Amino acid sequence: MTAPRTPRKAFGRLSLPERNYVAEALRTETVGGVLLLIAAVAALVWANIPALSDSYESVSHFHFGPEALGLDLSVAHWAADGLLAIFFFVAGIELKRELVAGDLKDPKAAALPVVAALCGMAVPALVYTVTATAGGGSLAGWAVPTATDIAFALAVLAVIGTSLPSALRAFLLTLAVVDDLFAILIIAVFFTDSLNFAALGGAVVGLAVFWLLLRKNVRGWYVYVPLALVIWGLMYNSGIHATIAGVAMGLMLRCHTREGEQHSPGQHIEHLVRPLSAGLAVPLFALFSAGVAISGGALGDVFTKPETLGVVLGLVAGKTLGIFGGTWLTARFTRASLSDELEWADVFAVAALAGIGFTVSLLIGELAFEGDTAMTGQVKAAVLTGSLIAALLATVLLKVRNAKYRRMTEAEERDEDLSGIPDIYEEDDPAYHLRMAAILEKKAAEHRRLAQEKTQERHGLAEVTGGAGDEGDRPA
Repeated sequence: MTAPRTPRKAFGRLSLPERNYVAEALRTETVGGVLLLIAAVAALVWANIPALSDSYESVSHFHFGPEALGLDLSVAHWAADGLLAIFFFVAGIELKRELVAGDLKDPKAAALPVVAALCGMAVPALVYTVTATAGGGSLAGWAVPTATDIAFALAVLAVIGTSLPSALRAFLLTLAVVDDLFAILIIAVFFTDSLNFAALGGAVVGLAVFWLLLRKNVRGWYVYVPLALVIWGLMYNSGIHATIAGVAMGLMLRCHTREGEQHSPGQHIEHLVRPLSAGLAVPLFALFSAGVAISGGALGDVFTKPETLGVVLGLVAGKTLGIFGGTWLTARFTRASLSDELEWADVFAVAALAGIGFTVSLLIGELAFEGDTAMTGQVKAAVLTGSLIAALLATVLLKVRNAKYRRMTEAEERDEDLSGIPDIYEEDDPAYHLRMAAILEKKAAEHRRLAQEKTQERHGLAEVTGGAGDEGDRPA
């Protein structure tokens, strides 16, 4: 007879390599998220101070680039199509790594974040569609509330100081990776009006050369960077959004290690490029995309126009209910069960945090209402409003559980044997217990020594006190 299979714990403890990878990735994303917040606030201030608003428009719409190559673009356009290609390049590497070495490698483990991400995109789109239809609005913005901004979400975590357990952080990161993948597919399928097949063919040839060079183990940034720029330019001119070139090249990198390698090429390049993406590319995109004019009337319109109300409700209610519902359904109808240390309230809080849809939502908003400047600005205001509400809701929910999170994080980080590896990963290692025995024996010996000293001091004090009493009893 075969032994009964034990249920797999959802949000259970990560393996040590996965935990270290998540910690490093999220550390960079958190710093980038704080810069993203600063850039967004700077854009709003720049665009709404009367003395500066004209300069914001002038800088955003300033054109430069080789016109003969079809690349005479505005600063805002360069930020959206050029800098975000770096962001999607990193997203492509993350996705490849998850597929070959992370949670998405195991279909059973992948089911949870994939279903949660799909529900977290379908429900916001449905909420927007119902809201816009009921109000007689345009359905063009259905995809705007479908994206999660992981950097912004982690920046919120950094600001409120929540010690979110590594399992929930990994879920949030994996969720965002899958979310990015489907956002890329949405951009490629639904926001490509016409194709230039000559340019597209050239981009495909360039990608084939890129792949061949990788397989031949050709080294050198001076080979790949110029080739990447050519591929990007051809992809832009093909009519497909240029960021697709970034994710395609990211997916081609090898993300599994071979014998003698400490890190795979994908991990090495991601380590080099991620700070550029999180610290420069995404904040600059935010600087030239988040600058919308905000007034009392404009904020009021967010809740009265069907398109903007659909975006807000999609981000706040749709994302939360979609991700939470998808996670619950996966746990309900599979062998996955919630980790003993967590409650469904924790999943709901993370689902609310995923309602922060900033970078990709702003990009899709620009694509969905291209040519309609007024509506584009209103949708951007709706994205900002919805993301802010989602951030506040998640903050309240996470603060309620913050003390429990802090205890869980402290347990994850404890390293009493000073081996450099958290103790929870060494509980099955005999050497760990021998080290702990030696440490405890040393402490016990020290305590015995101190006990002996204190006992001797007490006896000495008693003798002195007794002697003083005898002396005092003598007659004068």
